Amino acid sequence: MKKISSLFFAIFPLAAPLASAQIVYDGFDGPGNGRHIVLIAGDEEYRTEESMPMLGQILAKKYGFKCTVIFSIDPETGFVDPNNQENLPGLDALNDADMMIIGTRFRNPPAEDMKHIDNFVHSGKPIMGLRTATHAFNFGKNTDHPYAHYGWKSEEWPGGFGQQVLGDTWVNHHGKHKVEGCRGIIDEENKDHPILKGVTDVFAESDVYGINKLTGDETILMYGQVTETLEPDSKPVAGEQNDPMMPVVWVKEFTGDKGKTSKVITTTMGASVDLDNEGLRRLVINAVLWALDLDVPEKADVDYVTPFNPTFYGNMKDKAYWPAKAIKPEDFALPAN
Repeated sequence: MKKISSLFFAIFPLAAPLASAQIVYDGFDGPGNGRHIVLIAGDEEYRTEESMPMLGQILAKKYGFKCTVIFSIDPETGFVDPNNQENLPGLDALNDADMMIIGTRFRNPPAEDMKHIDNFVHSGKPIMGLRTATHAFNFGKNTDHPYAHYGWKSEEWPGGFGQQVLGDTWVNHHGKHKVEGCRGIIDEENKDHPILKGVTDVFAESDVYGINKLTGDETILMYGQVTETLEPDSKPVAGEQNDPMMPVVWVKEFTGDKGKTSKVITTTMGASVDLDNEGLRRLVINAVLWALDLDVPEKADVDYVTPFNPTFYGNMKDKAYWPAKAIKPEDFALPAN
């Protein structure tokens, strides 16, 4: 089990201007050259402000995609603020994006920002949801919000974005939170799916989520075996928690209100510490290539581009997990060489 630690934030000379409140990685060769991926961070618990830049760097530097990373921002300081549920500046980047990767938790953006997400959701372009994306939005009692139906408890659009687009909304912690881990077990019938190429030894330190609203139209690629501890060599928990095991990775299609159909990939793994696992990173990179109809290599290169030292997860409303950090999007820029 990893201890709580600070992420190494290196400030490099190619920092993006603060006015953008985002970071953009662009200008590299690879099969994704000419394609644009928007990665949306913004959660109070699982450190997407760490993991999304790391994934964006890999996708840009090793595969040639233009990658834009959006953060929750404190509008007064310009600092990254995972506790700010309303301010995700830069979502208009979705207007020319080819794919969206989202890992938000209980966000409540204003209508002028949500419209960019809504337009993308109905565009027929691929979407990937990580961990808390099953409960990405929460508009509470604000039923007058034009996109309130995206909320995880929506009755108008049952289960909101999570259930309707990704396949399920928040249900529960099927494994014991911060106690029991998740070992990825590949579905035997779908073991030859391109997303699983070269994927081995997947282990996530975040626990398994309960999943009970899948319709049967999904292709389940991996199940989550609940383990006794957060150590990769831990034994599986005996009993009903693993009988049956919960899906932790699946693909499906979503047809929007314009009649266009998107490829959708969802994993309920995805804490920043989870993505320190090479197998899970490879699964995510493979999924991007597959979703954009590009060849998936036998063993995709998923080595880090810059140092990645993820922080163990925890609710950042507890200041022990989110000490005062003067982190800005530009701090994640790539080095000049």
